[in-house]
Amino acid sequence: MYRVLVGKQEEKRPLGRPRRRWVDNIRLDLQGVGCAYVDWIGLAQDRDRWRTLVSAVMKGSVKCGEFLD
Repeated sequence: MYRVLVGKQEEKRPLGRPRRRWVDNIRLDLQGVGCAYVDWIGLAQDRDRWRTLVSAVMKGSVKCGEFLD
């Protein structure tokens, strides 16, 4: 109980920068194609729209802003 109240950890934290999460990779990829403002979680829940967006951006034929209008 004392350890919980005082907050002392038994293990040491890993060295270096924090690991990149899957969500962080998605955000960086969307920023790279100009879609940083998109609610991508809501968009990804509609699989058909998400698949259309991803395929259009991968082909380079459509920018993100043009697709969402």
